Amino acid sequence: MSSSSSLMLVVVLVGIIVAPKAEGSQAFFVFGDSLVDNGNNNFLATSARADNPPYGIDYPNHRATGRFSNGYNIPDIISQEIRAESTMAYLDPLLNGEKLLVGANFASAGVGILNDTGYEFVNMLRMYKQLELFEMYQCRVTNLIGEEAKTKLKVYDLGARRVLVMGAGPLGCVPAMLASWSNDGNCATELQKAASIFNRQLVEAIKDLNQEIGSDSFIAVNTKRMQHDFIDNPQDYGKQFLEFVKIEAYHVLFIDRYSSN
Repeated sequence: MSSSSSLMLVVVLVGIIVAPKAEGSQAFFVFGDSLVDNGNNNFLATSARADNPPYGIDYPNHRATGRFSNGYNIPDIISQEIRAESTMAYLDPLLNGEKLLVGANFASAGVGILNDTGYEFVNMLRMYKQLELFEMYQCRVTNLIGEEAKTKLKVYDLGARRVLVMGAGPLGCVPAMLASWSNDGNCATELQKAASIFNRQLVEAIKDLNQEIGSDSFIAVNTKRMQHDFIDNPQDYGKQFLEFVKIEAYHVLFIDRYSSN
């Protein structure tokens, strides 16, 4: 790995760090929860799993891969944009040798910012554990490429220019929350308010962080507004996306109308 290498990190629970594209190799690291887990939980004794259909039905091989998605997930799409291979789950025994230089995915479904989040799933890679595994990754890369290159793999000094910090999404619209909080099918008001409060406080925290480091590298992303925009203005995201929304809306109406018994 040369001095021109650029490194990338995704932390969906905290944000997305994107380094500028440079000549030479790039490494891409992923930390977070089910939004970005691409198979680590397949190797854990946990109920938070995505290794069975319908997960993966639109993946190239049409098989469940451990991604909590019908196909590709966020890290896959970022990898495609930087013309790199998708990062492999760190717990995957096939991640070794030259594949380590692509980066690694440490994300684990069920985790949260707090260590007691997701206790009902029994076992997952909590955030502190993900960072511990990252240190192990550095040791493995040191053996592969040498100590000098390894020093470039520090989390903060990744050469990143933009850190997109993802706010809370529309929590009150999550199906599990609708089932337990909503009586009329509408998004749960209190949870929606909680997400809005969190997002406002997150913006202030990011401002303080930028002042502390003397840079505007960290940028707040209004995830809640983005997801509502997908629903309210699907035409802005292309014909294929619009058709998908129409199909999903039909399924929801059909299920609501004919499965009440």
